[in-house]
Amino acid sequence: MINLENIHPLTDFKRNVKQFIEQIKATKSPLILTVNGKAEIVIQDASSFQEMMRRLESSEAEVRKLKLEALQRDIAIGVEQLQNGQYREYDDESLPSLLQTIKERGRRKLNLEEAP
Repeated sequence: MINLENIHPLTDFKRNVKQFIEQIKATKSPLILTVNGKAEIVIQDASSFQEMMRRLESSEAEVRKLKLEALQRDIAIGVEQLQNGQYREYDDESLPSLLQTIKERGRRKLNLEEAP
């Protein structure tokens, strides 16, 4: 979370670089620098940055793992349905209807996931 006390103009940072660096190291909190009142730069100590990157990489690996597990479950369900004869065959005439149904299901699923 960004502490509002850690937002400063770039010109203040230029004038007091050493003081700001000491503050960043002591608090482990990033510093937001503004130019013309707009946030432009974030400065963070190296160890905090590395920890943030480690967490991000770990989270991405976990998401990949979960996606793979979900895909494997879906494939297993599909194989089981094929083996049990729970499928329909489509031809050139009925395929557009199938694609439309898939799109609608995807939209509904996205809308449900976005709802708070």
